[in-house]
Order: sequence, then structure tokens, then C-alpha cells
Amino acid sequence: MPSRESPDSPGGHSHAEAHSAVVLTSRRIAAVSLLVTVCLLALKLTVGIISDSIAVLSDAVDSGTDLAGGAAAFVSLRIAAQPADEDHPYGHGKVEAVSASVAATVVGLGGGLITFQAVRRLIEGSPEIDVDIGLAAMAIAAVANLVMAVLMRREARRSGSMALTAESTHLQTNVVQAGAIILGLALVGITNERLFDPITALLLAAFMAYTAIGLVRTAMEDIMDQSLPDAELIAIEEVLRAHNGEVLGYRRLRTRRSGATRHIDMELIFEGSRTVMDVHDTSDRIEAAIQERLPGADVVIHPEPDEGQERTPLR
Repeated sequence: MPSRESPDSPGGHSHAEAHSAVVLTSRRIAAVSLLVTVCLLALKLTVGIISDSIAVLSDAVDSGTDLAGGAAAFVSLRIAAQPADEDHPYGHGKVEAVSASVAATVVGLGGGLITFQAVRRLIEGSPEIDVDIGLAAMAIAAVANLVMAVLMRREARRSGSMALTAESTHLQTNVVQAGAIILGLALVGITNERLFDPITALLLAAFMAYTAIGLVRTAMEDIMDQSLPDAELIAIEEVLRAHNGEVLGYRRLRTRRSGATRHIDMELIFEGSRTVMDVHDTSDRIEAAIQERLPGADVVIHPEPDEGQERTPLR
């Protein structure tokens, strides 16, 4: 039963406005991340060419995959924010799963390219490497990625956006990658053994493959309409139990996520003597309470009279 929207109702425009504000903030963070990625790509590419370090050049390739993934995340957030229409009655949130798949693809391709170049240098030998400039560039990259990863992870948790979650995960891997490259360059500088440079690049490629697999798994969960996490299901049940004096029980609780939107529908069992208006008002209050606990949720309640049907009691 869709809730009646009024400016003063808890389940009305206040929830829609709050959700719109979250979506707008998510898009802004994605845009800033895209700008930071462009700057880091230019820095790493320049320094990689100057220093002749395959590890730094590999990280530049990874920044290129970041750019593609970040662009996909930014575009998908804009599309996902569009309201439902006749052709897409459940909204456009699934496009975020496509964004995560794109990110996984570009990360995997980048890892393959890095592997090829690193193996080539292991076979042919590495040229002289300018360690100092490489270390400076990677230190800057590590700090920038750490700041963006923290901000994006915080916003991903607040908005529930799969695109931001995937991108924040990728940025976190960038911090680890930068640390590994700094260690590899430091070992080159200390030991004067250039073999550490392509070995570091290979480790980076392996880490990128691991990241790509994780992104694919996340995207598949959304595509396959996996149920909401246990913590969110518990929140729904707590709301229902808070109304156990008005509702006899529930059944056929179904949940899924589409982008940042949670879709929740269920049947609530009421006393057969209750009026339609009374049942409607109770359903509205329950919908509003669930939306309060899970912002952005699309809740559909099907009220049913008590006919002895099987249900989950609210005790």
C-alpha cells in the first residue's frame, strides 16, 4: 500500500527531500573523485616516464582504469537518480551494478597490461630508475587516494550507493598499491637491485585481479536481487514488532536493492473487523517508520484480513 505523501507526513516529502540531498552529495563526491583521478593520472604518467619505473607506470595505468571506473560511477549515479517511469517502474538503480561491472572490467584489463610489461622487464632487464622522484609522486598519490577513499566510503554507507561503494573500494586498493610501490622503490634505492621494480608491478597486478573479482561479486549480488543484509531485515522486523498491538503478523516479506534504493514488500495480517481507513493509516505509519530506519526505501504493504493463514507473529 503506497503511503500518502504530504509535506507534513513522516513518510512524505521529508523522506524524498532527504534522499534527494543524499543523491546530490553522492554525485558531487563522484565528480571530485573524477577530478582527483585525472590529476593523479597526469602526475604518475609524467613521473613514470621521467623515472623509467615500471611500477610507477603501472600505477599510472591503474589510474587510467580509475578514470574509466570513476566516469562510469559518475554517469551511473546521474542515471540512477532519475525517477521511475513507465518503462522503468522500479527506477534506474540497477545501472549502478553495470557501473561496478565496468569498473571490474577496466581493473582486470589494467592488471593484464601491467603483468605483460612487468614480465617483459623481468626477461629483458630494467633500465636505470630515478627513485627519488618516483617516491615523491607515490607519496602524493597515497595521501590523495586515502582522503578520497575515506570521504567516499562514508558517503557510500550513508547513501547505500553500489557505485560509490565500488569506487571507494578501488580507491582503498590504490592506497595499498601506492604503499607497495613506495616499498619497492625504496628497496631499489637501498639495494640498487632494479629487479624489485617489476616484481612490485606484478604484485600490483595480482592485487588488481583480486579487486576486480570482488567488484564482480558485488555487482552480481545486485543483479540477482539478493535480499537485504541481515541487519536491515532485523530493522524491518523491529518496526513491525513495535506495532504488534495493531498487526497480527506478517508474511511474504521480500526485499532487494536497486542501486541506492531498497525495495521492500510484504503482507500484513489485520483483524477482519478493522475498517479500510484504519488499516490504511496503520500501514502508512509502518511504512514511514521503516523509511525512517532505512532512508530511501520503497515500501509496499499488502493488508490482508485474518483468515487463519500462516504468518510470522509479532512477539
